[in-house]
Amino acid sequence: MSAVTVITIDGPAGSGKSTISRLLAARVGYAYLDTGAMYRAIALAAKRERVSLENRTGLTRLCENLNLRFVPDHDPPRLLMGKEDISEKIRHPEMDMLSSSISTVKEVREAMCRLQREMSHHVKKGLIAEGRDMGTVVFPNASPKFLLTASLEERASRRHMELLEKGQSIEKTTVMESLRERDHQDETRALAPLKPAPDAVLLDSTGMSIKEVVECMLSHIASI
Repeated sequence: MSAVTVITIDGPAGSGKSTISRLLAARVGYAYLDTGAMYRAIALAAKRERVSLENRTGLTRLCENLNLRFVPDHDPPRLLMGKEDISEKIRHPEMDMLSSSISTVKEVREAMCRLQREMSHHVKKGLIAEGRDMGTVVFPNASPKFLLTASLEERASRRHMELLEKGQSIEKTTVMESLRERDHQDETRALAPLKPAPDAVLLDSTGMSIKEVVECMLSHIASI
């Protein structure tokens, strides 16, 4: 699917895959692709343009005209939509469920799959692609493939802390219920559900530090 080496990291919301993917990419000198941010960008655009999930033609047009660009001058990389920096706007809790819902639309997933594969052709050394269907759908020939997870309790604690640090006032129980609902929606959708690829390395990060997870992945990569 790509002329460069691709490593995929899939997992549920709050599993730490974005942070882990960025750090792993830095360690191995690869580019980093945050596909979740791309779906959030479409969700934001659909909300602004008042395009409903039932409007397949409208969503397809949005995808075709969406000008997304990652700018690696910050950690995490900034995401621009046109000239607008939407990095913070797409991280609002409302975008969690909206992006999950919009990702169930066949036309949206097909458009994103094409764009994600195209992006892989523009990196020099390799790519760390994180999301929910990277190893199963978008880059089935990637190696290695990781499925990163953690207990619901730990994921909720991580996400709650992130939101508090960003100045958002929200109860942990609310975050946990949102994650539970998101998990169900991601795992049971008919199109590209969240599941491990047959050859994926399953890694439960419950109780592990970020450094420990990265070192575990590096050890596996070195063993191939």
